[in-house]
Amino acid sequence: MKEINVLVIDPVGLHARPATVAVNAASKFKCDVKVSFKERSVNMKSIMGVMSLGIPTQSEITITCEGEDEDAAVAAIEDILRTQKVIQ
Repeated sequence: MKEINVLVIDPVGLHARPATVAVNAASKFKCDVKVSFKERSVNMKSIMGVMSLGIPTQSEITITCEGEDEDAAVAAIEDILRTQKVIQ
């Protein structure tokens, strides 16, 4: 299992546009991908799940990948969110 803790720095939080990009990236991997915020964890391959967390700016989130391609998945998702300037 691979896990990263990151800080959401986008002034609007994890909103629809970057969440969609992250969900599309997560969906390309075979492993289970979860995002956690305030003791709630959802499937990061589900846009409805991610949006239901309502992640505001300056929030710490945890992204967890578990499965055969977990290393590549966590690296790709982190890179995409950093490129979109959503996380620090």
